[in-house]
Amino acid sequence: MELYRGYALRMRNTRYSVALLAAILAITALMNGAVLAGAEQTPPAQQPSTPPPAQPPAQSAPDASGPGDDNGVIALPKKKEKEPEPPPPPQPKVVNPPGLNNFSLRVDVPIVTVDVGVILEKTHQFVPNLQQANFRVFEDGVQQPISGFTRIQAPITAVLLLEFAAKSYYFIYDMRNAAWTFAQQLKPDDYVAVMTFDMRTQILTDFTQDKRVIYQSLNSLMIPGFSETNVFDALYETLDRVSRIEGRKYIVLIASGRDTFSKITLDKILAKIKATPDVTIFTVGTGQVARIMSNMGGMREMDYLQADNQMNTFAKMTGGMSFFPRFAGEMPDIFHQINDTIRNQYELSYKPTNPKQDGTYRKLRVELVDDEGQPLKMQDEKHKPLKYDIIARDGYRAKQQVE
Repeated sequence: MELYRGYALRMRNTRYSVALLAAILAITALMNGAVLAGAEQTPPAQQPSTPPPAQPPAQSAPDASGPGDDNGVIALPKKKEKEPEPPPPPQPKVVNPPGLNNFSLRVDVPIVTVDVGVILEKTHQFVPNLQQANFRVFEDGVQQPISGFTRIQAPITAVLLLEFAAKSYYFIYDMRNAAWTFAQQLKPDDYVAVMTFDMRTQILTDFTQDKRVIYQSLNSLMIPGFSETNVFDALYETLDRVSRIEGRKYIVLIASGRDTFSKITLDKILAKIKATPDVTIFTVGTGQVARIMSNMGGMREMDYLQADNQMNTFAKMTGGMSFFPRFAGEMPDIFHQINDTIRNQYELSYKPTNPKQDGTYRKLRVELVDDEGQPLKMQDEKHKPLKYDIIARDGYRAKQQVE
């Protein structure tokens, strides 16, 4: 019985020990769970920041004479800040009509250039040594201030426009003789093109400096095709071609001047001459001997007289000259005068007092005066008066303002 009681007592103590051990384990597990939960919620501890170094004690600003202590801080003068640029002036407020934006207007004042030749009537010689003060230029009757004055002597750019039609032999002979004389007086730096016309215009030689090419083209004129002569169409086409070339150009028209079936009228060709700048036309009439020998009369003679007048008008409008030779011996002097006039000229330039760009045609007049403003008089070595001709175009067309 006691043995049983001892055994029961040991078993009870053992149960108490096991229960106590279980309780201790449970408490330990709860405590460990609480610690882990706290670790997850608590942020990591911050490292203590390093304290900044101690600042030296502040010193008083030095006076203008510099720092008072050599061991102190040196005070550098402060740079002057760049002043801001002043704002641009306000633009004037312009009240435009509704739907109209602002626009700018530029006015170009053109400079008019006039080539002037002064030729003695008797000897056909160029008059040199004239000065700017000897010239007066008038535009529509108003004197213009001359701003530029030079004497030019330069190579020429010319078109030799020849009438080659099935007419009398004398017309063709005069044309060939005049063309050969002109070609013989060309210089190496000259550019010349050769064109012929009857009912149509044909280019024999484009612009070249080779005299041999020009001679070959003249030698090819053997048998004409038609007897009609459309001089207005030929001259209009030639003006249209040379207008694309910069600088001064010349047209030497060698023809009878009689027009037959041109599509272009006289008024249109005159308007084309006025509208084409920097072109001078020289005309040489052909068939003068044939007209005299055939005893022309009536309407046929009137046609040729009108043709002479048209040829003269073409030259006069552009500042050129017209000639109507009767003999072959006149040709060298004629083309010597043409060459002398082309290569020796006075170039005058001015700004028009009328700045309007209205496309109107303005008449020009050039006069020669002496030092006192009186008409210039010339004398030879025997103190005999000399007559002279002033060769210049009679007007120009002002530029048209673009709308």
